[in-house]
Amino acid sequence: MKRNIFIDFAYLVTLAATLGAVVVLGAIAAPVIFHTETLLNSAALDSFNAGIVMGEIFHRFSYWIYFLAFFIAVYEMVMYKNGQRDAIIFGSSATALFSALMFSAVYSPKIISMQRLGEEATQSDTFRNIHFASELDFKILATALLILFIRRLMLLKLR
Repeated sequence: MKRNIFIDFAYLVTLAATLGAVVVLGAIAAPVIFHTETLLNSAALDSFNAGIVMGEIFHRFSYWIYFLAFFIAVYEMVMYKNGQRDAIIFGSSATALFSALMFSAVYSPKIISMQRLGEEATQSDTFRNIHFASELDFKILATALLILFIRRLMLLKLR
């Protein structure tokens, strides 16, 4: 069966771009925003306001994550139907889907709603636990995307 290589290419580019965005947001953007005192001579952002900025960035990124989840689900279902069944791909795509939807539909909205309650709500143990879980989920998403990208690339090469 002949397949369109452009769809495979778009899928791999989407996975790689999202992995890059996850790494950039987690390892570059967040540390810079939360440590503005090293960059600014004037008043720096306090932790609460820096959190609001990061919350908005993650809220906007969630739209891309929803697209990614949809693309992964459709692409992998088509591949499964076409006989490309692989345990590594199944596990990594299911993990990527789950963690993407948890981040965008659960963690980001909860963090933003707690931020809207004020600075005191962000000092609670509940907020810290949700924030820690969202960071862990983001790392799981990055790992699942990396594994899915590498495995799909390997299978594409074998055809």
